[in-house]
Amino acid sequence: MNKKDLTNSDIHRQNIINNDYAIAEIQQQVALEGILIDGTWWYTKKQVAAFYEVDERTINRYLKNHGEELKQNGYQLLEGYKLHQFKVNYKKTLKSSGKDINVLTTNEAILKRLDKISTLGIFSFKSFLNIGMLLTESAAAKELRSLMLNIVLDVFHQKLGGKTTYINQSEEQFLDSATREFNYRKVFTDALGEHILANKFKYAHFTDLIYKSIFREDAKEYKQILKLDIKATVKDTLYSEVLDLVASYENGFADELEKAAKTKGSPLTMSEARTLFVDFESRNQSLLLPLVEKARTLMASRDMVFRDALHFKLEKYIKAIDQQEFDKFLGEKSEQIRQVIEENIDVYKRLKDR
Repeated sequence: MNKKDLTNSDIHRQNIINNDYAIAEIQQQVALEGILIDGTWWYTKKQVAAFYEVDERTINRYLKNHGEELKQNGYQLLEGYKLHQFKVNYKKTLKSSGKDINVLTTNEAILKRLDKISTLGIFSFKSFLNIGMLLTESAAAKELRSLMLNIVLDVFHQKLGGKTTYINQSEEQFLDSATREFNYRKVFTDALGEHILANKFKYAHFTDLIYKSIFREDAKEYKQILKLDIKATVKDTLYSEVLDLVASYENGFADELEKAAKTKGSPLTMSEARTLFVDFESRNQSLLLPLVEKARTLMASRDMVFRDALHFKLEKYIKAIDQQEFDKFLGEKSEQIRQVIEENIDVYKRLKDR
């Protein structure tokens, strides 16, 4: 995680900003006092520039070059009624706090400026962090970036006990998908056994063809990327959406095999079965493409964030994940699901091995 260069990657930046669990911890550790209005901290451009020890013109340059990203993450340009309300709230905040000076700049100076201006740019805490992820001229920003990355790691360790390999099992749909895939896997292996001539490699070979069709990696490549033990089972680490798609491939190709063998009147050779799979894949491409692209995007994006694993062949599918995804795998419900799985792991293993 610490090798990620936040200044160059909008996806890495957004993955931190969308992680409210990490943001809450960063905000607590940074303890940056700004302008508290209705429970939300806001910061003026002057305050932001002072914290990062840069000129306001530097902040303006980043606002010009990265304006949309900063707006998306909470930066606002106030004018008219919104600016009037901000001025009123700011004065109320000062009066209730009894402070004349905050840790960044003189409040009296801000008040004097507020009375004279007709527009004002203000930063939420997320957009304050956002600009810190972008600034290359600031030693303070570099230090904060390092702190952010360490906190993200700490949050993952606290939530998951340092075990991210099987984070896929934290979502509510995993057990249903795993059980469903197990049943279709049986249909698939039975079809391979009955309709392809004896070959000790056929089960692994056609499983790899399915994996490569969906996420462009065979089992060996996948295990290397996730740093899995050679004896580990790939499917135990797949997300529910990917498991459902694997099951669809398994069931569909099993049906194709049965029909082809009946037409031929005898089991297929490995070569004939491979040709059949290529044909099956081609004929169903339009039907399966949306699901394949979704599976690739989820795998590539989630694994980069949660497992610090990069699927090189899926790199173009990587996107920032949203807060809903963080809730799914790090939230309170996911903790309950992990506990249920841990308490019933023996039952689950027997289900798999039956």
